[in-house]
Amino acid sequence: MLRLRQLQGSFRRLCTMASGEVKTYDYLVLGGGSGGIASARRATEFGVTAAVIEGSRLGGTCVNVGCVPKKIMFNTALHMEMIHDHKDYGFNVDYKGFNWSVIKEKRDAYVKRLNGIYETNLGKAKVDFIPGYGKFTADGCIEVNGQKFKGRHTMIAVGGEPTIPDVPGAEYGISSDGFFDLTDLPKKTAVVGAGYIAVELAGILKELGSDVSLFIRRDQALRNFDSMITTNVTESIENLGIKLVRQSSSVSVVKEADGTLTYNTTAGTFKGFDCLLWAVGRHPLTKSLGLEHVGVKTDAKGNIVVDEYQNTATPNIYALGDVCGRALLTPVAIAAGRRLSHRLFNNESTLKLDYDNIATVVFSHPPIGTIGLTEAEAIAKYGGDNVKTYQSSFNNMYFAMTERKEKTKMKLVCAGPEEKVVGLHMQGLGCDEMLQGFSVAIKMGATKAQFDDTVAIHPTSSEELVTMR
Repeated sequence: MLRLRQLQGSFRRLCTMASGEVKTYDYLVLGGGSGGIASARRATEFGVTAAVIEGSRLGGTCVNVGCVPKKIMFNTALHMEMIHDHKDYGFNVDYKGFNWSVIKEKRDAYVKRLNGIYETNLGKAKVDFIPGYGKFTADGCIEVNGQKFKGRHTMIAVGGEPTIPDVPGAEYGISSDGFFDLTDLPKKTAVVGAGYIAVELAGILKELGSDVSLFIRRDQALRNFDSMITTNVTESIENLGIKLVRQSSSVSVVKEADGTLTYNTTAGTFKGFDCLLWAVGRHPLTKSLGLEHVGVKTDAKGNIVVDEYQNTATPNIYALGDVCGRALLTPVAIAAGRRLSHRLFNNESTLKLDYDNIATVVFSHPPIGTIGLTEAEAIAKYGGDNVKTYQSSFNNMYFAMTERKEKTKMKLVCAGPEEKVVGLHMQGLGCDEMLQGFSVAIKMGATKAQFDDTVAIHPTSSEELVTMR
C-alpha cells in the first residue's frame, strides 16, 4: 500500500502538467539503479531539482537480481558447508533436509523491503520518481509513457542484462536473473560460463545439493584474474564435486519428452538436466534508448563511450555504471555518480573517480579477494626484473579440527626498488571480509616494508599478509 500511495503521488505531481508540456529538471537521471539513485540524491543536497526514471524495481541489478540476493544465497550455502563440520567440533546435529522455499520467501521479502527503502529515500531527498521506461526523442527530450522530460544535465545509468547465446533451444535455459525465480533446488544443473557469476552460482547450487556440471570454453575459470587465483579456483571447483567440462562451446539445447534438458556441446552431449543456467556474460541496455537522437556514441558492444569524467560525446549528457562496460560493480557506479554530482553542482570541476585499484570479491567457495595488478600485468607494466611476488599457502585454523580441508592462498605483487604493493590476490575462508582494509593501504601506496612493519593479529589468516617472506 505504501508503494501504491507513493506511485500515485508521483503520477499526480507529473499529471498536473498540461498536455504536451515538457517538465524540466536541473538533473535528469535515466535509470534507477544504485548509481543513478546515489547521484540524484547527492545532487539535491546542492539545491538542484532532480528526477529518476525507472520502469522496473528500484535498486537495479545489484538489489534485485545481483549482489544482494546472491550474497543471501552464498550465506545459505555456507550454512550447508558448516553443517558437515559440526560433528568435528563436537556437535551431534541431525541434518533433516533443506527447504529452498523458506529462504526464497525471506530473501524476496528482504529485496522488496529494500525497493521500498530506495523509494522512500528518493522522497526524503526531494528527488522525483518517474515510473516508466525512458527513451530519447528527436528533440532531445526523454519520453516516458507519452510525457516528455528534459534535463539541463542528463545522466544515463540503465545498467545491463545477461547475454543469452544464439543457439537453438537457448530459450530452455535461464539466466542469472532467472536463478532468483527458481521455486525449488534443481536436482541436476548445467551452468555455462567461466566468469565470476558462473563460478558463484555453480558453487551455491552444488553446496545446497544440486548435481552441478560447469561448462567452460577453455581449461580454467576466471582467466582474467591472477594466475594463482585462476589455478586455485579451478581446483576448488573440482574439489567441491562440480563436474568441470573443459573446451566446451554451446551447440544446442533440446527439451526432452520427460521435461529434462539435453545440452549439446563441442565437448559432447550431456543429458538429464532439469535446469540449464546461462552465465556467459552481460551486455548494456542501450539498444532501445534512442541514443542516435542525441548523438551519444557507443562502442561495438553497445557500451556508452565516456571520458574520465563520465562525459559522453554529447555535451551535458553523462553515463556511468554497467552501461559503460567498465568495472561492473555497484560501489563503482555509486562512487562515480556521487563524484559526478559534486562536479556538476558543487563547483568541484576536477573531481572524478579513480578506476585504478578497485577491490573486487568473488563469492565462490571459498571466496576470492583481489585488488590491483595481476603478476602478468605488473610484469608488462614494470618489467620482469622490477617485479617481485610473495606467496603463502596454508590451511585456515578453522580446518584444524575438521576432516574437510580447504587451502587459503595469498599473493602480494610488488614493483620497483621500494617494493610498492601493486597487487594483492587471495582465496580462502574470510578473504572477502579482510580485503577492504588492505585495499585502503594499497590505495594509499603502501610498500612491502610497511606491510612488514605492521604487527600481526594472531591467530588470523590476515596475518599472513604482513608476515610473508
